[in-house]
Amino acid sequence: MTFANSEYLLLLLLLVPYILWYLLSHQHISPSLQVSSTEVFRLARPTLRQRLIHLPFLLRVICFSAAIIALARPQTTNYWSKKNVEGIDIMLCMDVSTSMLAEDLKPNRIEAARAVAIEFISGRPNDNIGLTLFAGEAYTQCPMTTDHAVLLNLLNGMKADMAMRGLIDDGTAIGMGIANAVSRLKDSKAKSKVIILLTDGTNNRGQISPNTAAEIARSFGIRVYTIGVGTNGTARYPYPVAGHIEYINVPVEIDTKSLAAIASKTEGEFYRATNTQKLHEVYGQIDKLEKTKMDVKQYSKRYEAFGLFAAIAVAALLLELFLCKTLLRRIP
Repeated sequence: MTFANSEYLLLLLLLVPYILWYLLSHQHISPSLQVSSTEVFRLARPTLRQRLIHLPFLLRVICFSAAIIALARPQTTNYWSKKNVEGIDIMLCMDVSTSMLAEDLKPNRIEAARAVAIEFISGRPNDNIGLTLFAGEAYTQCPMTTDHAVLLNLLNGMKADMAMRGLIDDGTAIGMGIANAVSRLKDSKAKSKVIILLTDGTNNRGQISPNTAAEIARSFGIRVYTIGVGTNGTARYPYPVAGHIEYINVPVEIDTKSLAAIASKTEGEFYRATNTQKLHEVYGQIDKLEKTKMDVKQYSKRYEAFGLFAAIAVAALLLELFLCKTLLRRIP
């Protein structure tokens, strides 16, 4: 704890002569009463009033001391702390095309991907993590941040019906998704930079091909882990018909060859997640692979702490006045 006006603390020295005066002035005060015999008082116990006779003086000292400390403005200390932790810079690149509504993963692909991503983020509190969403186009949902509460809140806003509502063009622009994530990572000073790309389809939109995006990522030293999500064969898909939902079976078309090539070119890994459990395992493997030592500086802000001492001073003053007017009242 520090003091903004530490010079006020010198006023505490005034307590020394005051205490000495009190002790000396009360040393020779000996009230007397003439009685025929003192035998009756020999075994008498001190009354409560006698026991508390010096309490007003003590409260006065406490009041004065606390008031001086409050005037000196005590503050909690600002400080920087530095520690070594394991952390990296990560961009999650998530497919939000309408095909992610398929229910071969429970409850559907998009919900399963979000739940596993939330668990992954929660397990890496020291990482800078951001979020890119893509369908027929790509955009940054959340820049890289260590404030994971904000990131998780934005991740919860990720929905596969964005294209249906016209918020984003439908399709699968894998190259655009990677390029958007690279733009967020390229200036990073971290020793390890990673993109985790999750998609359930084949690139069919965008001005940048997946191969070109992978080359760009490699040039900036960014590894890309690719995840092809969806079962083999066909998947149950909710299709809106005349105001209600009909379920149809649609073929699962994942360009595993391109996803594997992207991962290989950037020294990452390609994974297939055919169910929710497999998706958990994939993120678990990535979590084990990507660990890097890094220095983290933490800053603690200074806050005013005089309020407690001001309250003590007021309470001590009021208690002294109350006792002097009631229980310890003196009669001249």
